[in-house]
Amino acid sequence: MPTVDLVDETFVVVDRPTLAAVVSDRERWRRWWPDLELTVFMDRGLDGIRWSATGAWAGSLEIWLEEVGDGVLVHHYARLDPVGRDGAVRPEPTDPAGWRRAARARSARARAWKRSVWALKDDLERGRPVGAPRRGTDGA
Repeated sequence: MPTVDLVDETFVVVDRPTLAAVVSDRERWRRWWPDLELTVFMDRGLDGIRWSATGAWAGSLEIWLEEVGDGVLVHHYARLDPVGRDGAVRPEPTDPAGWRRAARARSARARAWKRSVWALKDDLERGRPVGAPRRGTDGA
């Protein structure tokens, strides 16, 4: 199992093409995951993107966009192991100290992603009253 194995879901009240365009923006990737170099290995268009990750960590990332009601459920997956100074993948040891380092890494990644996706949600939903349907829809 990777050191960081995260699954997150966030609902954004926006149409899927708008969100897919944002997810495809390479400039955002650098802001969302500043310590990673990403290579797309599966561009699924409106369904999202899967990446191979290298840099300070190695593994894979995925954003899957699932249309639900008048919005999109953003599924985020991160499966990563730390990389040593020599460039080799260095999974955390399976002793108590390694478990604690892995837990801190998972927590830090989860919090960083939530800050990013909530900021995106705030931007895309700006001006929409809480509980109101997506702009441009009748709520049906």
